[in-house]
Amino acid sequence: MGITIKLAGSIALLTGGRDVLESGASNVMGCIDDLEARFSGIKNSLCDDSGNLKGVFNIYVNGENVKYLQGAVTPLEDGDEVSIIPAMAGG
Repeated sequence: MGITIKLAGSIALLTGGRDVLESGASNVMGCIDDLEARFSGIKNSLCDDSGNLKGVFNIYVNGENVKYLQGAVTPLEDGDEVSIIPAMAGG
C-alpha cells in the first residue's frame, strides 16, 4: 500500500505538477529524501542547510502537524498520508 504524499500548489510545481505520490519511507524525512531522489532540488525547498524542516511549509501526517509529533523523524506506516502545504502568513 505504501505512504501517500499529497503536495499542495507551489510544491507540486517542483514535481512536474504531480500532487499525489507514493513512498515506502519509514519516517517524514525519508519521504523528503524519496522525493529528492525523484525530483532533484525539492529537498532544498523543504529543508534548510542543516537538514531541518523549513517553516514555510507545514507537513501533516494523517492530519496532525509534525511540529507537534516528532518532527522530521515522525514514523510512518503503510496507509499513512503525508500532506505538504505552504504555511499561511497574514497580518
